[in-house]
Amino acid sequence: MEIKNNWLGLYKGVFARLLQWVNLRPEESDRTWLMFAFYTTTSVGLRWTEDSTVALFLDKYGANWLPFIYIASSFMGTLLVFFYSWLQKVLPLRWVVAALAPCMFIPLFLLRLGLEVPGLAVGVVFLLRLWVDAFYVLNDLNTSIAANQVFNIREIKRTYPIVSSGLLVADIISGFSLPLLVMFVGLKNIIIPISAIFIILGAGILRYLSHRYKSAFPDNSVRQAAIAQIKARPVLSGQLKKYSLLLFAFFGLLQIIGVLIDFQYLTQIEINYSDTEIASFLGIFGGITGLCELLMQLFVSSRVLEKFGVFFTSASLPICIAILLPSSIVLLGLLPITQGHSFFWGLVIMKFIDELLRYTFVVSGNPLLFQPIPDKFRSSVQTLSGGIAEAWGTGIAGIIVLMTIWIGTLGIPIPFDKNWVLIIETTIVAILCLGILWVLRSRYVDLLVLSAGRGQLTGLDVDVRTFKQAVAKTLRESGSTADKSSCIDLLTEIDPPGAAEILAPLLTKLPPELQTSSLEAMLTAGANSIYLPDVKPLLQLPKTEITPEVFALALRYVWLAEENPNLTKLEQFLHMEQHSLIRATAATLLLRQGTTQQKVAATRTLKTMLTHSQEQERINALRALSGSVYLQTLRLLIPSLLQDKSLRVRCAVLEMIAATHLEDYYSALVAGLYYKSTRSTAIRSIVKLENEALPMLLEIATNRYKPEVVRAYTWRAIGQIPTLEAIDVLWENLETSQGTNRDRILRCLLKRRQQDGISSLLDKSYEVTVERLIEEELKFLGEIYAGYVDFKTQGEVYANYLEYKNRNFTESSLESQKVTSICQLLQKALLDLEIDTKERLLLLLRLLYSHDKIQAAKFNLLSASAANLARGLEILEHTITLPNKSLLLDILDQREPQEKLQILVDAKIIKYEQMIISDRTRQLLKEENSLSDWCLACCFHFAAIARIGLTIPQITNNLRHPTSFVREAAISYLSIASRGVLIELLPQLQKDPHPLIASLVKELTNRI
Repeated sequence: MEIKNNWLGLYKGVFARLLQWVNLRPEESDRTWLMFAFYTTTSVGLRWTEDSTVALFLDKYGANWLPFIYIASSFMGTLLVFFYSWLQKVLPLRWVVAALAPCMFIPLFLLRLGLEVPGLAVGVVFLLRLWVDAFYVLNDLNTSIAANQVFNIREIKRTYPIVSSGLLVADIISGFSLPLLVMFVGLKNIIIPISAIFIILGAGILRYLSHRYKSAFPDNSVRQAAIAQIKARPVLSGQLKKYSLLLFAFFGLLQIIGVLIDFQYLTQIEINYSDTEIASFLGIFGGITGLCELLMQLFVSSRVLEKFGVFFTSASLPICIAILLPSSIVLLGLLPITQGHSFFWGLVIMKFIDELLRYTFVVSGNPLLFQPIPDKFRSSVQTLSGGIAEAWGTGIAGIIVLMTIWIGTLGIPIPFDKNWVLIIETTIVAILCLGILWVLRSRYVDLLVLSAGRGQLTGLDVDVRTFKQAVAKTLRESGSTADKSSCIDLLTEIDPPGAAEILAPLLTKLPPELQTSSLEAMLTAGANSIYLPDVKPLLQLPKTEITPEVFALALRYVWLAEENPNLTKLEQFLHMEQHSLIRATAATLLLRQGTTQQKVAATRTLKTMLTHSQEQERINALRALSGSVYLQTLRLLIPSLLQDKSLRVRCAVLEMIAATHLEDYYSALVAGLYYKSTRSTAIRSIVKLENEALPMLLEIATNRYKPEVVRAYTWRAIGQIPTLEAIDVLWENLETSQGTNRDRILRCLLKRRQQDGISSLLDKSYEVTVERLIEEELKFLGEIYAGYVDFKTQGEVYANYLEYKNRNFTESSLESQKVTSICQLLQKALLDLEIDTKERLLLLLRLLYSHDKIQAAKFNLLSASAANLARGLEILEHTITLPNKSLLLDILDQREPQEKLQILVDAKIIKYEQMIISDRTRQLLKEENSLSDWCLACCFHFAAIARIGLTIPQITNNLRHPTSFVREAAISYLSIASRGVLIELLPQLQKDPHPLIASLVKELTNRI
């Protein structure tokens, strides 16, 4: 049994090392090897069939007939791809992918039999070559679609290079075995039965795969619903069309490059070899190329793809063709040994490079280009943009070759011969391909964001002049009051000084609700005598046609805007028959501008209203006083008003204190933050004070012993203050803050950034600060992972050690169980803390990069779906430009804490040495400002049950912690660790008002 376990352990170790070598993860291995087996076996059969039909074709027709094959192949390929796409709509996808190979082989079987008929042999050879080309197109498309269904966007970067290496293994097997097959079974007998066996076997493997992973292949009804969904989303549909067209152009140009090189390569082979030599040369060349491709695919391709991305790998082929194709032939022509055969060896080398890069880097990256497309209708887009593009590319290449040959036969003087013309054409196509890829790259991440459903559009992108015209038109036309009110609010936000220009001429035409909001917006921007002709008519309207609110606002605007107002007219509005809001407004204006006698009368009126029994009278007086400059004796009434039984009155007092800048009562504004009922009013009032409020707000926000909810709203208030000084305060404290406090500041900065319409940080020093903070968070994650690993590996051992030390078996067993359970709670708390820290990392990234892209990434990263997680990581990979990008992606990926810890150690972010549990607990408590409240409480509970000694500051600091369950955990620890100190502190602890603490203190008092 022991030997069996040793062998099992050895096998697991070797298997894990093998997966590491080929850059695979254990959960991906089964799917990867099944896809690899299917692609390898099918490709072996196809490769034998292709090489034998090429030799037969060149023997019967010659290379000059290849352009006709290319053109005919494009038509046949297009028809078959459309047919394949139609099949996906009417049949379940798993049936389509599994049945393709056998169905495509049936015509090959019939055509092979046609070779035995002398009169049909020549035509059959042409059709054979044509059908094999179409078979290749559909087989590659089928493989790519199956891989996109089985793997998500991150998995496919690691797995598809392995899967596509099946073609390379097939090249090696078929290449080196083909000369032997030609020798023993003959050129005509390779297709049946040799190729047939491998193609049917590959189809069987794919059928098993599609059955085993049935959930990866949606049924037709699901796919049709997805297509209906995209049609219902015009923005995404439009983006998809543009992206699909770019993909179509890219794959078409790639195919043109391949066909042009293939034609020139086969032409040179026909010149230099006979028919049987051609088959052998093609086989050996394919075997050597396949061996090189396999090595590159297994050990290089996936790593390059993961490190540099899909666009680097996809661009490698056209770059090499554009540069090396003309230069290599020129250089070979200069060498004495290859002077007479420069085109032959140059094209052999370029064919080698084309196949090497096409079937490693390009093939591995191609499925990734389809990953931004939502998965439920990805295969149909992939069929049309991939399969048809390749078919059309083949046809266009055939036309290019025919035109080149035809021009050459006309005797038109050309400075180059036919071979050089084709090389120049191939180079131009490669340059065009690079241009398409450059445009495609810009669309890639945008489509990822849109497909995540997180794209946002804000009013900050609106042209102000056009928007103002639209608001004026909306307010004149019939429509809902809510929509018009929203237009006024947005206009006030975008262009406060210019709002009056639009609103003033429309005042008499608007309903009362909109008149009120319009006049408030105009007053906020400042009263201007230019608009008096538009406002004064409101005061002349009958009382039945104007509300008191509108009249009071118009009254205030007129008397503030006029240079020499007639204040005597205001005295008539102090009479009791006037509405309380009008009386209060007139009194406030007289207090501001009137004579001594008028001020006395106004003060008497306001005092009567402030002490009135009716709530509305008191509220209207306070609202009017918000525009006053001098309160004089009325300020003596403020203390009683702050204690008013009416919540609305108390809120009105807070607004009045801020509006009149009564410094003696700023403490009341701060006190308003402590109560839910007055909190929103207190924040609005404090924000109006702007920089004046910053010192008192900072005093609360940075005090760790203040209630957490109060600190949170205090930071929110600072974030809403619209000054540069407030932003500077946030940045300064961002650097010194930790944990939850840093989260709050980050959200404030992000909200300000979004409101102000800042697309990127203007100050480069801020970018350096953010990068440094990201590194700090990575170091903290290292502490989390180190703690988790140490507790997980040593928790049970430590519990058994405590059980061994305690001689009472029953008590020690219970205590051991408690240690184990609390240790598991602590591990869970550390994992929760990891989630919080990763969210903080994403908040920091939003400061550096597009809000929409990072938000879309976050939305997908927080999903339970592996496919969504992969989509989120892909968005980040193409957005982040930081030096430690790959490290961030590994941390945000789904990996075990042990693996992430090793990644951070390898990157030299932290140094890890295993600690005993007591030391690790004390080490975690050194980071108490970064720990969550629950994690901190778990540390104390674990230290108490595990008999771990803590420092006096670690204990006493948390006896005053604002969170009750943290104080409770610290008191519980103290009751076990130092009963004497607890007795001394009990009188102070009994003053704690929280029920949880009161209950614990009472229990401890009775016990003592």
